[in-house]
Amino acid sequence: MSSAALPSELYEGLILKLANVLEITRGNEGVSTPQGRQRLLQATKEFRNALDHARELAVNIPGGEFTTTDQDNVIRMLETLRDRKRARLTQFSSRPVETAQSGLSARMEIDSMASTPFQG
Repeated sequence: MSSAALPSELYEGLILKLANVLEITRGNEGVSTPQGRQRLLQATKEFRNALDHARELAVNIPGGEFTTTDQDNVIRMLETLRDRKRARLTQFSSRPVETAQSGLSARMEIDSMASTPFQG
């Protein structure tokens, strides 16, 4: 598991631990007996420990060091870059494109004019 990944088993286990707590509180025995209260206490501790561990992992996820000002600066920089690229593409697309065929045709006209005798 990479350091950036969160263990999904831990988060899936939270639901099971919570369900266990609810099952104990709603069960036939409930918390009316010392054994029921002990089971509830143990299940609650397990749920709380798992929740604390999940919270700690979530808080320590790498990244997120940018302030909102930093994020806004990066967004403006990327928008400026995007606008420049769009302008270049627009400029490039407005240029006339000379194909090989049109260049060949122009050269043939020049050659034919050069070989025609002057009639003056």
